Amino acid sequence: CKSLPKTLLFQLLGLSIATLSTVTHYGLHFTLISDVSLDSNSYRVIHHTAFYLGICLSMTLILAALLSSAATVRESQCLSAMGFFCFALAFCGLIPAACWRYTHSTEVEASMMDVYDFVYEEVRRNTSSFRRHELTAIHEAFLCCGKHSPFGDTTNVERDTCPPGLVHNAGQDCLQEIQDFLKKHMDSVFLLLGIAIGFTVIASVLLHF
Repeated sequence: CKSLPKTLLFQLLGLSIATLSTVTHYGLHFTLISDVSLDSNSYRVIHHTAFYLGICLSMTLILAALLSSAATVRESQCLSAMGFFCFALAFCGLIPAACWRYTHSTEVEASMMDVYDFVYEEVRRNTSSFRRHELTAIHEAFLCCGKHSPFGDTTNVERDTCPPGLVHNAGQDCLQEIQDFLKKHMDSVFLLLGIAIGFTVIASVLLHF
């Protein structure tokens, strides 16, 4: 019974990481950018890697919680060792993930904005209905309109692909909106990773003793 709250806590942490990973992988904003990105752009690789790493970390945390709970109930040293190993494995995955988020967040941001720049310029240079449809979908998802012009004017690209009411709103620059959206998402990721790291260290110490 004493181990039940700890088990539920780590199951909740694991499910939270799995949910955030799923949102990152299947969320509309991310899938639109991933589908449009070229093979030369690093975003698609980052997109898939983040999802699979998040799922692996969540499953490891849940397994560690279950093993430590069973070890407490049965007073089994074998289960305790297995639980400690899973916590250590999760810790070894959480630390690099948190460090990568801190050191490479600008890389993710730049790759997403490069994708938008590519689609925007493709539509501006020709009348491809396929690219025009993709750009319209991005504008609708991020609720933005083209790229800010220092002259305050709009082009045919904005008039044809922006949601109604945003065409003349210079404050809804898509590059800025993508940057703001990604910053909020990455802050949530970093906060969740930090919480998971803290509780993993505490659980490992308690399980060791």
